[in-house]
Amino acid sequence: MALSVEGADEYINSYTIDNEDWNDYAAEKKQRIINVAEDVLIRKFPDYKIPDNAVYEFANVLAIAYNDTNRLNKQGIASYSITGVASFNFKDTLRVDDESLIPKKTLDLIEEENDVKLGGRRIQWTVM
Repeated sequence: MALSVEGADEYINSYTIDNEDWNDYAAEKKQRIINVAEDVLIRKFPDYKIPDNAVYEFANVLAIAYNDTNRLNKQGIASYSITGVASFNFKDTLRVDDESLIPKKTLDLIEEENDVKLGGRRIQWTVM
């Protein structure tokens, strides 16, 4: 099956809870999000087949990460307000790369497709 906006719409509206941001985007932006999601996953897991559903799951996460409010946070803005409407304060700025946003379900779908275990948390040394 080839990736498509229609396929993403069907998957995201059937299998995700928080899909409002995805549904608010125009088809052209949805396609760009799908393209980025696929690119990030292919670069992260070059030796594995990436199923369409894994791309769609990650695309929904990217749609949330790049909505109007979170996009400002991702650009480093700590707070802003719209007089008489709302005030937004971010606890921490979301300055992370797209790869770090890959959800566990996306990893699970890739593992199932390729019959592998990609691993989860890594033990690393730290200095205290």
